Amino acid sequence: MKSTIRTAALAAVFAAGTAFAQAPQGVTATEIVLGSHLDLTGPTAAGMDWLRTGMMMKVDEINEKGGIHGRKIRVIVEDNGFNPAKAVRAVEKLVGSDKVFAIVNSFGTTPTIAAHGKALEAGVPHIFPWSGVSGPFHRTKSPLSFTFVVNYDWGTAAGVNWAIKTLKPAKIGVLYQDDPFGQLVLKGVNDAVKANNTTVAATATFKPTEVDLSAQLASLKNAGVDLVVLGTIVRQTVTAYTGSRQMGWNVNMITSIPGRNQTILAIAASTKASLDGLYGISQWRIHDKDTDVASAKAWIAAYEAKYKKPATMEATVAYSVMEWTAMALEAAGKDITVEKFTKALREIKYTDKFGNPEQSLAEGNHAQPQTVAVDQVKGGKWVKISDWITAIK
Repeated sequence: MKSTIRTAALAAVFAAGTAFAQAPQGVTATEIVLGSHLDLTGPTAAGMDWLRTGMMMKVDEINEKGGIHGRKIRVIVEDNGFNPAKAVRAVEKLVGSDKVFAIVNSFGTTPTIAAHGKALEAGVPHIFPWSGVSGPFHRTKSPLSFTFVVNYDWGTAAGVNWAIKTLKPAKIGVLYQDDPFGQLVLKGVNDAVKANNTTVAATATFKPTEVDLSAQLASLKNAGVDLVVLGTIVRQTVTAYTGSRQMGWNVNMITSIPGRNQTILAIAASTKASLDGLYGISQWRIHDKDTDVASAKAWIAAYEAKYKKPATMEATVAYSVMEWTAMALEAAGKDITVEKFTKALREIKYTDKFGNPEQSLAEGNHAQPQTVAVDQVKGGKWVKISDWITAIK
């Protein structure tokens, strides 16, 4: 009798072990574990709480309704400090120690480029990073890599093409971050000026940690440029625009996609500086409490009630990418695998709550959307001033 019981118990353990071995990492009977790495301590840290809270708002909604196929979602967030080496360590921890199923909503071109391969080598999907860099995310052949940011050169080219035709500058200058992100912005400007039979008159670069841009601004001013394209993100967007005004140079400036954000408006307001007049290339709509999009208005009210602070575009986007991720997890079924999950990502046509164009990640095109618009700061707010523009490729 004891032998029979022992045999049955061993068979049960073996069966359970076999079932566990077949499950992908990060998936148990009760939860799905996801990972993310954000710049919590580096030069863009000011905007990271909106990325975190927007993402977690959707996670909380899912878990309050019982999860996905009975599994709660748990997200482990690591700090990349906007530093490549730190990002690599973060991803190594997430895929090696934490055993996450996928990495989602990570921030920064340089950090995500450095760490991207570590996830793919481990067979872990790396989806929806805040980076529009070409190689790893847009022109990839990996079935595990998906992004939602317009390629920085395509998007910049479309916005600068609009600026050339609308603002009619005589000389164009470029101030850009000296890294892969900034180099793609420069490429986009060059593509646009070539399409319009003109040239770039002057360029200036800065390191991500630089704060004082007065020398770069002076060189562009001395070159006589009357339109400056900014390859900037947060602090340097504010510094470039306000610094030009402080030196009495009221030149037109248009910032690339990462620099057109609401964090810079908050920074400017906190120092009583004005960014009115700044142009920005955008790919997502910005809403406030008075928006005419009912679903966005309801979401903003819920977010602000939950987190006791204003909602921003960054929060809406982080919420949306987690919603998109959750839809794919749901569609993959109870017996989820990486293959089923990535297949679902390719098949879903996603429409968010915020009035942006429908998005999809079809086979051979793991990057959406492919449209941008141009906004301008008016009265301390971003205001859309162009129609949606198809990105120049």
